[in-house]
Amino acid sequence: MSALSHASEHSTTPSHPVERRSRGVTLRAVLLGLPLVVLNIWWVTVIEVRWYTLDGTSLPLQITPIFLLLVTVLLNLAVRGLGFRKGLDQGELLTIYVMLVISGIVAAHDTVQNLFGVLGHLQYWSVMHPEAHYEVFLQYIPRWLFVWNAPAIRSFYLGNSSPWVHHYWIYWIRPLGLWGLFILAFITAALCMNLLIRKAWTEHEKLAFPLVQLPIAMTGESRRYGETPFFKNPVMWAGFLLAFSIGLVNGLHVMFPSFPYLAAVKQFYIGDLFPTRPWNSIRGTNISMYPFMIGLTFFMPTDLSFSAWFFYVLRKLWTVFGTAFGWDEGGSAFPYLDQQAVGAWLGLGLAILVSSAPYLRGVWMQVMLGKRDAQDPVESMRYRWAFIGLAVCLAVLCGMSAAAGMSAWMVVVLFGFYFLMSITITRLRAELGAPHETYVNPQYLIGNLIPLGVVGPANLSLISVMHWWNRGYRAMPMPSELEALKMAEGGRMQVNRLALVIFATAAFSLICAYWANLSVCYNAGALAKAYGFKVWLGNESFDRLSGWLRNTHAVERTRTASWFYVIVGLALVLFFRRMRMSMASWPFHPAGYALGVSFAMEYFWFAVLIGWALKVLINRYSGRAGFVRAAPFFLGLMLGDYTIGSIWGGIGALFGITTYKIFI
Repeated sequence: MSALSHASEHSTTPSHPVERRSRGVTLRAVLLGLPLVVLNIWWVTVIEVRWYTLDGTSLPLQITPIFLLLVTVLLNLAVRGLGFRKGLDQGELLTIYVMLVISGIVAAHDTVQNLFGVLGHLQYWSVMHPEAHYEVFLQYIPRWLFVWNAPAIRSFYLGNSSPWVHHYWIYWIRPLGLWGLFILAFITAALCMNLLIRKAWTEHEKLAFPLVQLPIAMTGESRRYGETPFFKNPVMWAGFLLAFSIGLVNGLHVMFPSFPYLAAVKQFYIGDLFPTRPWNSIRGTNISMYPFMIGLTFFMPTDLSFSAWFFYVLRKLWTVFGTAFGWDEGGSAFPYLDQQAVGAWLGLGLAILVSSAPYLRGVWMQVMLGKRDAQDPVESMRYRWAFIGLAVCLAVLCGMSAAAGMSAWMVVVLFGFYFLMSITITRLRAELGAPHETYVNPQYLIGNLIPLGVVGPANLSLISVMHWWNRGYRAMPMPSELEALKMAEGGRMQVNRLALVIFATAAFSLICAYWANLSVCYNAGALAKAYGFKVWLGNESFDRLSGWLRNTHAVERTRTASWFYVIVGLALVLFFRRMRMSMASWPFHPAGYALGVSFAMEYFWFAVLIGWALKVLINRYSGRAGFVRAAPFFLGLMLGDYTIGSIWGGIGALFGITTYKIFI
């Protein structure tokens, strides 16, 4: 049995045949996708960097690609309705969707947006804020990875300028080119890893892939749920209109305060209900009823959704219990949630590697010994090219890190941890579809768990330099790439062509994302009008480093307790996995514990509870037939919420105003 799957609930959605073979990845689909990629990157950059009105790239199912896919599908249906037979088929529509998703990953909060938060930060902040004491580590910083021209950086942060008119872009070429090579290397490495594991997870184990259900339903010609096509299904439109109406009302309230506001839909603070100690220790607790999250939860396995909200509530009660006994006093980090999360995610990753070892051993034999699968020689050849590509990408990543001055052992720890998290989150998304926002990252892991004297100031500095790309993992490329390969099943798209499209789209998107960020920040000012996210990201990367190097004893005092809770998190995950494999009725999912102690559940726990309860009630009283009938409603919730969210984000970007955002 796999590390996460369970025999009682192997898949949450019905299998379905493809009615006719698609043309798949075609030149016209790619050519149609390219201008949409440019539009998506510009739109994402404006609404996330300038106006901060739509955190679409922070969600596992990105918002703007779904909306642009909806517009494309409706236009395609209109073309066919006019009698043209050469409309796009499902594979071509999905090709465009995959291109949009990859462009969103590159332009996301946790990728290029973060990169621009550090490239000029050292030059600007060390001059404007000497109290930050950046001088304690500047000698360890590789200058060739940053921008140091003072006028170019000052205009970047203060705005009312242009990188093109004043030729400031010249100073960005070298660092952006080097970091672009770095970004392409880890995106391509993730793609190669996906090609190695694709067959096992998509064809052998047939994982559920909940996040592909909506784009497949939107683009498919087959009747996935019942006898009614997706866009003619009144149940889907009921869910769509409910979510759309909620977003419409709340959006009108933002623009016209006399309109009513449905507060509990977003983060509704309930901490004021608990003003006295020890109950006031759960301050910061919010409830939310995001329609898109309720819809997504419906397609998750019920043991996962139950475990996610249950462990979140349990962690809050544990905090109250510890506060009652004074465990939070004296500088304690109780309840050590970050440390528990480190152990939990490491445990999940190790369990996945152990369960995948027999398959990976077979792949290794085919690659290194030249043995081919007689039933699928094409896949064997694909393994070989994927292995070569992975080796080249790792050489680039490790070589750049070593050239920057990082120790060999630290290079192994840094990228070993990152790719372990990549595999873990990819498996979580493929099997369960859950949100995976966590701040379990190398800067925290190494800086808080390994003695600073062992790490050394040079390694600590370089880990902080690279904090921007492994900070939150919300836009990690590997899960989305595997979901794209999953959508290629049934002849919808050709795997080899799709892999090339993913790589080419990533390279093209890098150029577009660079252009968009430079244009937006020089015009508005990364600090002046762009809501300060880029400054905040730079501070997070380097202020913590400055504190470590100036006050090492504060970290050392908490190291023993931190390791204890890391071990606790690791042991609990392995225990839950063992019990789940031994007892069919075991209610707790190991991934649910990892999610419950991670940051994502701060946003979603109550919406997950609602989605879980609705699914349990439908399954109990209507059975499988009830699930199939209800599924379009929950797909409609996601689509309606994303549609109104995109509309408000577009209005804000178009008219230069702050509008309602459906998330956070």
